Amino acid sequence: MKKITGVMVYYHFICKRKLWYFNNDLNMEHNSELVGMGKLIDENSYGREKKSILIDETINIDFLKNWKVIHEVKKSRKLDEAGKWQLKYYIWILRSKGVKIEKGILDYPLLRKREEIFLTTSEEEELMEVLGQIQNIINMDLPPEVINKAFCKKCSYCELCYI
Repeated sequence: MKKITGVMVYYHFICKRKLWYFNNDLNMEHNSELVGMGKLIDENSYGREKKSILIDETINIDFLKNWKVIHEVKKSRKLDEAGKWQLKYYIWILRSKGVKIEKGILDYPLLRKREEIFLTTSEEEELMEVLGQIQNIINMDLPPEVINKAFCKKCSYCELCYI
C-alpha cells in the first residue's frame, strides 16, 4: 500500500484525475506560474518560523508552533475545502504518532486572514473513507474522467486533460 501524501489529500478534493496523474509521476506543476507564486508566498511569509517540516516522506508541514499547532500557508481561499482536509490529515498523522496537536491554522498571508481548523472524531471517520477512496484512485489503470470545471483552465494539468 502506497503512502498517501498531503498533496494527494489536497488533490482528492480538487480533481481525482489530477490526483491520478500526480501519483503516476506525471507532474506538470513545475510549469505552472500559479504554483510558482504559491511557493514564493510560502517562502517569503513567516520568515521567523522553521518551515517545511517533512514527516515520513508523507506530509510536508509549512510550520509548527510548539508542537501543538500546525500551520498551512495558502495563497487564496478558492480551494478552501481541499486545504482544510489536507490540514486535518496532517493533524491526524501527527496525533497517530503521539504528538498532541491541538489544531491547525490555514494562513492566507496575501489576504491577511487565518482560519482555525480542528479534527473531530466524526471527521476522522470521514478522513478514513477519503484515504480509502484515494487508494482506489491511485490503483486505477486509467485516470478518472475530466471534471470540466471553471478552474480547470488554470490547472497545470489542463493540456494533458484536454488533449
